[in-house]
Amino acid sequence: MQLSKEVLVERFQAIAKNTLLETLHIELMDFGDDFLILKMPVTPKVHQPDGVLHGGATVALAETCGSFAAELLLDTKQFFVRGIEISANHIKSVRSGNVYARATFIHKGRTTQLFEIKVTDDNDNLISLCKLTTISLPRTK
Repeated sequence: MQLSKEVLVERFQAIAKNTLLETLHIELMDFGDDFLILKMPVTPKVHQPDGVLHGGATVALAETCGSFAAELLLDTKQFFVRGIEISANHIKSVRSGNVYARATFIHKGRTTQLFEIKVTDDNDNLISLCKLTTISLPRTK
């Protein structure tokens, strides 16, 4: 079943409430059968002391993007997703504007999923290249 953008945005906003996602102002921008895009503003809240985007904030955006993409595969009443490994190569710094994480599937397994996540700026410059492995685990009562 394909979700509408409105339903998915509403679902994302609901899970973001009172979490790191809300703190970082991460928003759902777009999605398709094999990708998901999130946006995060680059403000002093996510800067390193020298005024550029903190790598940890970038990785939080990337992991959120891949994990939410993995959830779209699942019956979330029966399963939940956890990130089990993430790597990031930070290529370029950014001081302001927005960054966008685009997660695309490399592997869509029932238990594990593998994503490539490209983080770009407003001018489509590559800021970071990340790889995320997630695991789908059964919910217990």
